Amino acid sequence: MRVLMFGWEFPPHISGGLGTACYGLTRGLAHHGVDVALVVPKAYGDEDQSLIRIVNASDFSYDIRTANRFFDDREISYIEVNSQLVPYIGMDDYYRVVSQLESGVFDVEESVSGRRRHQFKGGYGPDLMEEVRKYALVASEIAQSEQFDVIHAHDWLTYRAGIAAKQVSGKPLVVHIHATEYDRSGEKNRNDIVYNLEREGMMAADAVCAVSHLTRHIVIDKYGIPADKVFTLHNAVEPALRQTEEERPLEDKIVTFLGRVTFQKGPEYFVETAQKVLEKDEHVRFVLAGDGDMMPRVIERVAELGISDKFHFTGFLRGKDIDRMFGMSDVYVMPSISEPFGISPLEAMQSGVPVVISKQSGVSEVLQYAIKVDFWDIEATADAIYGILHYPALSRILTEKGTEEANNLKWEDVAERLKRIYETVLAG
Repeated sequence: MRVLMFGWEFPPHISGGLGTACYGLTRGLAHHGVDVALVVPKAYGDEDQSLIRIVNASDFSYDIRTANRFFDDREISYIEVNSQLVPYIGMDDYYRVVSQLESGVFDVEESVSGRRRHQFKGGYGPDLMEEVRKYALVASEIAQSEQFDVIHAHDWLTYRAGIAAKQVSGKPLVVHIHATEYDRSGEKNRNDIVYNLEREGMMAADAVCAVSHLTRHIVIDKYGIPADKVFTLHNAVEPALRQTEEERPLEDKIVTFLGRVTFQKGPEYFVETAQKVLEKDEHVRFVLAGDGDMMPRVIERVAELGISDKFHFTGFLRGKDIDRMFGMSDVYVMPSISEPFGISPLEAMQSGVPVVISKQSGVSEVLQYAIKVDFWDIEATADAIYGILHYPALSRILTEKGTEEANNLKWEDVAERLKRIYETVLAG
């Protein structure tokens, strides 16, 4: 079986969990005999292609005469974004995205008459929507040059690319939703342009993969997608040896938040919880590892509470820096308001770190050896942290059983279930 897959990022050039999930999933599919060609807007040449093939969208030109086949330019010409558009990324503010189609300022190479090549910047910059648009145009060209059985598109950034590939090839489309506009913005602040792109992709798809039951219900209830074509496909974690402890710079216990500092992740609840813990035990340090639009507000609140001397801000971490942070941590906390899944608790558990997670997270559906609390219940969260720090037996069982539980969540198993979904859409 051959799959033409559209993603937006791939290790080592990632901004968060979306690229990590694509890495694990594609490698898992390879172990089940599925040949994956993964298209990304910009390939750097240092990606691991031992089990899959990376296709660089920047290498392809497109026919400008077909530009209006997939888009109504008026739909995305001027956008003032009220929400954090992209899941899993550590950008430091909301995006103001303005289409530059008429301006002629983007990096385009003219080739033969009627054809252009777009040099994608990759990432999530201010011309993101124009990159999304060009990606779909290039996708139609790539689909005509590749041999494949199924199309797979990850998140709203690539849905129109998947639709374009389906239109020119006639092959079935599977879309994968890692987060929804409701997760990023909530009900009241929903950005309708992003919502409509998400819904368009899911309606056009032959099957929709949701990363949790929580996300599946949102897809069905909020987007009106038929339930019989929406499948839950929980994430997993890459095997890793993260159990080595780092030398501690301080004797105090360390409690860590690692993720985007945005509304969705609940960083304010982490700060309020910290104060409650410090009222009982002043020998605790709190680390907020990440970046995002709420950072100024969080720093201000830490100062208002008078706990600045107990708080550390590391900025965005990746790779070995994450491993080192987990190696120094005694507790990991994820107080997300709405978390479609959440891979970082699994990485913490692999490192032997007990975790406290919100009940409003998809990962809570697959974990037994994690303490689960409502994101808004700072008293319960503080009690859970204090208990782990002060009751060695509790910490020990969460460490031992949690590590075992995380290591049993394998991408090969997820890929096996995904392959069956592919087989279902191919059977018609």
